[in-house]
Amino acid sequence: MWRRFSGDQIEDIKEAVEATIIREKKAGHKLKVCIGSDSQVYGSVTDFATVIVFLREKKGGFMYIHQSKSKQKMSLKERMLIEVSKSIGIAYDLCDLFDKYDVDMEVHADINTNPQFESNVALREAMGYILGMGFVFKAKPDAFASSSCADKMV
Repeated sequence: MWRRFSGDQIEDIKEAVEATIIREKKAGHKLKVCIGSDSQVYGSVTDFATVIVFLREKKGGFMYIHQSKSKQKMSLKERMLIEVSKSIGIAYDLCDLFDKYDVDMEVHADINTNPQFESNVALREAMGYILGMGFVFKAKPDAFASSSCADKMV
């Protein structure tokens, strides 16, 4: 279930996003949307968080959040690619709205571009996956939707 940062649940994310875009544009804001996911392993459970971050040009922003859990055992690379898959899934579901209302959208991956970091093992596949879907790709340190926003939710 999607929710606002306040905890209010969102019944239909696509309807909520469209209503948000209309409201924000009517208020005169230029929007950009960044979608990202992060995960954290706690014992035998992996918590995932996916966020849709709405940025108002020079006026701050806000986000919608989806959280889930998995008991599936997975490697770091697999977990990184599941994060990317979750982000791409919602980006794909919403991209027609972003096109319709001329809203720029980026998909952020919580993967480090520096080979010295473990998450780098998934960089090539994640970048290919995101770019192959036709989305703008951002990785650390520019992937704040995943590495800052979603990170705070897991």
